Amino acid sequence: MRTGWRVLLVLLLPVWGSAAAHNGDLTIRPTCKPGFSEDDYTAFVSQNIMEGQKLLRVKFNNCAGNKGVRYETNSLDFKVRVDGTMYAAHHVQMPSKQLILMVTAWDPQILGRWEAIVRFLVTEKSQHSGHKPKGRKTVPGELAQQQSDTLLPWRQHQSANGLRRQKRDWVIPPINVPENSRGPFPQQLVRIRSDKDKEIHIRYSITGVGADQPPMEVFSIDPVSGRMYVTRPMDREERASYHLRAHAVDMNGNKVENPIDLYIYVIDMNDNRPEFINQVYNGSVDEGSKPGTYVMTVTANDADDSTTANGMVRYRIVTQTPQSPSQNMFTINSETGDIVTVAAGLDREKVQQYIVIVQATDMEGNLNYGLSNTATAIITVTDVNDNPPEFTTSTYSGEVPENRVEVVVANLTVMDRDQPHSPNWNAIYRIISGDPSGHFTIRTDPITNEGMVTVVKAVDYEMNRAFMLTVMVSNQAPLASGIQMSFQSTAGVTISVTDVNEAPYFPTNHKLIRLEEGVPTGTVLTTFSAVDPDRFMQQAVRYSKLSDPANWLNINATNGQITTAAVLDRESDYIKNNVYEATFLAADNGIPPASGTGTLQIYLIDINDNAPELLPKEAQICEKPNLNVINITAADADIDPNVGPFVFELPSVPSAVRKNWTITRLNGDYAQLSLRIMYLEAGVYDVPIIVTDSGNPPLYNTSVIKVKVCPCDENGDCTTIGAVAAAGLGTGAIIAILICIIILLTMVLLFVVWMKRREKERHTKQLLIDPEDDVRDNILKYDEEGGGEEDQDYDLSQLQQPETMDHVLNKTPGVRRVDERPIGAEPQYPVRPVIPHPGDIGDFINEGLRAADNDPTAPPYDSLLVFDYEGSGSTAGSVSSLNSSSSGDQDYDYLNDWGPRFKKLADMYGGGEED
Repeated sequence: MRTGWRVLLVLLLPVWGSAAAHNGDLTIRPTCKPGFSEDDYTAFVSQNIMEGQKLLRVKFNNCAGNKGVRYETNSLDFKVRVDGTMYAAHHVQMPSKQLILMVTAWDPQILGRWEAIVRFLVTEKSQHSGHKPKGRKTVPGELAQQQSDTLLPWRQHQSANGLRRQKRDWVIPPINVPENSRGPFPQQLVRIRSDKDKEIHIRYSITGVGADQPPMEVFSIDPVSGRMYVTRPMDREERASYHLRAHAVDMNGNKVENPIDLYIYVIDMNDNRPEFINQVYNGSVDEGSKPGTYVMTVTANDADDSTTANGMVRYRIVTQTPQSPSQNMFTINSETGDIVTVAAGLDREKVQQYIVIVQATDMEGNLNYGLSNTATAIITVTDVNDNPPEFTTSTYSGEVPENRVEVVVANLTVMDRDQPHSPNWNAIYRIISGDPSGHFTIRTDPITNEGMVTVVKAVDYEMNRAFMLTVMVSNQAPLASGIQMSFQSTAGVTISVTDVNEAPYFPTNHKLIRLEEGVPTGTVLTTFSAVDPDRFMQQAVRYSKLSDPANWLNINATNGQITTAAVLDRESDYIKNNVYEATFLAADNGIPPASGTGTLQIYLIDINDNAPELLPKEAQICEKPNLNVINITAADADIDPNVGPFVFELPSVPSAVRKNWTITRLNGDYAQLSLRIMYLEAGVYDVPIIVTDSGNPPLYNTSVIKVKVCPCDENGDCTTIGAVAAAGLGTGAIIAILICIIILLTMVLLFVVWMKRREKERHTKQLLIDPEDDVRDNILKYDEEGGGEEDQDYDLSQLQQPETMDHVLNKTPGVRRVDERPIGAEPQYPVRPVIPHPGDIGDFINEGLRAADNDPTAPPYDSLLVFDYEGSGSTAGSVSSLNSSSSGDQDYDYLNDWGPRFKKLADMYGGGEED
């Protein structure tokens, strides 16, 4: 048999508090105290509860007739009606033998909340008589006593027959803990103990979030005494409630009692200020709006409990800038934060923007106890079209030359006090009278909003010398309701037209005339005259040709009369589709002169002035008749009816034509030419044929067709030999031509062989000097770095010692050949001055040239001459004779006589003693 828990509630003032701590600022009347009739309700229920089944009724009185009172539960399975009846929201299967709920009553009028506990106890089914224990009877009184023990499970006493009544588990009411408590900690909340602690040693523990689950060790329990503590200040905004389970075990860890549920609720304190979602809010309202017009909504959130005064935020407007035309142009709904207009007189042209400081305060707006915060609301007054555009003056004037378009005649200026560059400001201009033909339009300048009167259709001074326009201006957006157009929205525009010299024009352009081709020169065709539109100017018009491709026409410069300058030929290349086209110029003598052009089109009617021509000019036929024929036709440059049908016939002279040939007519355009005789020798024959057209009068032409007569094969085609024979060449002539071709090819071949042999002999000829040193029209190579083994192919014979040295020793001093080695001492070179005269170099070269020309040992061809040779035999000697002696008795002045090449040494050593 199970025993029950016993829970000792520690009455701590900071923990439990009074009813006022739960219900906020509740006014308690002396004769009535709002609240439930009981703090704890108990009801018996079955294991299965049907949907909508009534369970019990709680009683609540708010001392005001319970009007507007609402009920809530902490369970989704059960609900409470407005009369306090508690019922099942849906079918419920009871999870255990008892269920504890919390019912809350809320009065929105006085903003109070009250709570009560409801316990549902599950009734047990009655046992059948066959299952009763032996030796024991159940009497109705005992059943009544068992039901009494279920209602009061915490009581314990003996029954009349000495049996111990069954105890039920303790049910612990919710524990309320205020947040932000200052301690000291740990702070005791409640004490839990079991009735069995008198018999055995029991250890107590708690589990759940806040105990052994994060956040850890918020609550603790003394395992021996069962006292439960809170170890640190609570924060409702971090966590509003905790659900723990208390356990009781013996020293061996065996369960002594079933776990019980502990519900801990954190009581909210006003420790959070309202926070606006945005620090700056932007809104707008049309100017001229009526009072009560919605502007914008500001919202502030309070982290405290919104069901208590701690989290109930109220709004108010602190300041408004500017305070024009009233210091209270706007108001705010204290609960929703909606800002609306409260006064009339919003005018964007006076005040374009308002800055409103809004304050949000919790504790239902109590400035003494509540916490506050502020935000800025920027309200922009938007423009409406309440100002019609007005012209700055009533009349405007302008001037335009005639025949000009896209010219701005006048600028119309307007004034509009609405928002610039908005539809309420943008001007639209209309011409309402004075321009029936649509010569003008008015365009709006997007920058200045001015109206630009523009010519879109050319005006004529001779037709209208002036225009009187009436124009109206309006806005792109319609005027606001109740706003009328101004009298200054209409103005007059006077436009004067100035006369200019206009070009003459041809009334009929293009002008078409018809006549037969072949009219004689000087024939008058027509008068092509122009008209000068300047009726108020006395001007003369003169004519000239601008385009006359065939130069067939003349025009009278005064009256525009057109005459022929040549015979007009329809078959000319200048004619397109029987039409000849010429362009003429008409110019006046105005200032400045003006001219116009006109086109004259002449349609030429064909006459029979072209005889037909035979086609084809050449043909081929077999030497025997009846094998093939020649189809002939004719071409005529004229057109119908001066063309076919054609008549083809052979002339009577010479008589051989009609003897050898015959013509057969096929149709009006074609005929056949064939042999009349049985055989005609191969060759080329000129066959004359007379072709006559159908013109009136008809024209004829005798055309000659060259016919090649040749032997043919069985298919009627000329053979190759026959074609040659037909060309007029005999067999002997053909053989002679072939022999000539063979002789010509033989001569070309012999010439090529001779040229190659001569080239080979020229390359194999031995030269007296190395080809690298031969400068006769050869290609010179510079900066060549060597060619490997090719550089070893020297002609060593050129380096041999000559037999005698007389020709060398007797040679003119200073000159030697590049193709011989200097032997022996050569005479001293001619001495040149340090600063040479321009003539010295020329004399020196000429002297060497004469020596070379008179040299009997020179080769019979030009060779390279080297002057001032500094090698063996040079008068300069060897530089090795210069030593490094520092004796001062050495004279180096002779270096000055060696020329410019030794000038540096002469400067270095010659003036040593002087330095």
